[in-house]
Amino acid sequence: MSILISLQHPTDFTSTEKRISAYILAHLNQMPTLRIKDLAAKTYTSHSTIVRLTQKLGYHGFRDFQQALTAEIATQQHQSTTVDANFPFSDNDSVQTISAKMATLTINAIQTAQQQLDAAQLAQAANLLMQANRIFIFAQGDSQLRARSFQNKLVKINRFAIIADEYADEAWNAANLTTEDCAFIISYAGTTSVHQQFATYFADHQIPLLVLTGNPQSPLLAQATTQLLTVQSEYNFAKIGTFASQAAFEYVLDSLFATMYAQDFHANLQNLQAKQQLLQAGPLTTKER
Repeated sequence: MSILISLQHPTDFTSTEKRISAYILAHLNQMPTLRIKDLAAKTYTSHSTIVRLTQKLGYHGFRDFQQALTAEIATQQHQSTTVDANFPFSDNDSVQTISAKMATLTINAIQTAQQQLDAAQLAQAANLLMQANRIFIFAQGDSQLRARSFQNKLVKINRFAIIADEYADEAWNAANLTTEDCAFIISYAGTTSVHQQFATYFADHQIPLLVLTGNPQSPLLAQATTQLLTVQSEYNFAKIGTFASQAAFEYVLDSLFATMYAQDFHANLQNLQAKQQLLQAGPLTTKER
C-alpha cells in the first residue's frame, strides 16, 4: 500500500505512532533530509519508537522508510495537474476543457491505484481465483458494472464467474459456496451491511474471500483471505459521479486478469488463436457470409 495512504488511514497505530505520522504528513517537504533524531525531538518520541513504526509499515528502518517516502512524494509531484475527483468540471468549462479534465482525472486515478497496488497481494488474489472451482462476485451499483467487465474477460481464459447479486439471489449464491470456491466482494466503501454479513459467514465456514475496496477501514478486510486496496479522493456523499474510484477499480481488475492470464501465457495464447478460428471462420461464426 502507498506510504501516504497508510499514514493517513492508520489501522493499528498507537497514539504515539499516530503523533509521528501526523507530523510526517504535515512536514512532507522536510522528509527527504530530516534526521531520525530530529524527528524524535519534534514528536517527543524516541529512535526506537520511530523504527518500530517504520517496521510496522514494512520497512527495515527509518532510512529505508525515508527513501521510499521521498520517492513516492516525487512521483506524486510529477503527476498531471490535480483535478477534484468529486467535481472535476464546472458550468463555465468548455467541452474541450471538460474532456481534458476528465482525461487528467482518469490518469491520476490510475497512477494513484498503481502506487497502492501490492504485487504480492495481487499475485495471491490471482492464485486464489485460478484455484477456485467457482467464482462468485458480490458487487452492487457501479461496482457491478466493473464486475461484469471482469466476468467477460475471464471467459477468455476459460474461467467463469457468477454475479452473485444479480436478480436478488445473493443470499442463495452465498449459501451455495463451498471451501473449493472463492467469493469476491467488490465495494468501494466496503460498508454494505449484507456484504459484511456474508463476509462473516464466509470466514466462519472457511470459504476463501477476496475483497477489493477503497476503504482501508472497511470491516470486510478483517474477514478477507486476501485484499486489494485502492484509495481515491472521492466523497461517499457529494460528487457528480464515481469517476476516480471506478477508473481505479477497472485498472486493478485488468491487472488482476492480466496476472491470471500470464500464469499460463502460451497456453492461453494458443487457446485464443484456436477459438478465434472457430468464431471468425469456423462453425461458430455469426458473421453474414
